[in-house]
Amino acid sequence: MGGLKVGKSVPRVGDLGSYIREQRRNAQISLRQLARTAGVSNPYLSQIERGLRRPSAEILQQIAKALRISAEVLYVQAGILEERDVDSDVPAAILADVMITERQKQVLLEVYDSFRKENSSDDAPVDDTDSSAGVPDATDDLTDAADAAASGP
Repeated sequence: MGGLKVGKSVPRVGDLGSYIREQRRNAQISLRQLARTAGVSNPYLSQIERGLRRPSAEILQQIAKALRISAEVLYVQAGILEERDVDSDVPAAILADVMITERQKQVLLEVYDSFRKENSSDDAPVDDTDSSAGVPDATDDLTDAADAAASGP
């Protein structure tokens, strides 16, 4: 795997707990619900979120599954895995798909790229005035492409 990104340091256990808490709150799940779904006790999950306990990779995987996020993201937060600095295989998979048109491939790649750019920089200032900057055109194109595909040849 690649190294950590420049400027990133291996997160502390407390950072992991804060990250899990933030993901849980974003998902609008209570501590009790997440604990039950992940198969851990309420006190144990609370201790993880407060940075008092360091969960095993297996527990992180259960928490990730319950939060419907990638276990790899939690492993990176916990310092178990290094953050990869390599590109995803998604563009290659899109381009290789013979079931969609060239135009549909282009639209999917544009949407995918816009999401990656949006999520790529933790240091980038957030513009609250338009949280969908760059996405509406691609989304409209995707909708048009889907409509065209549904209407037949």
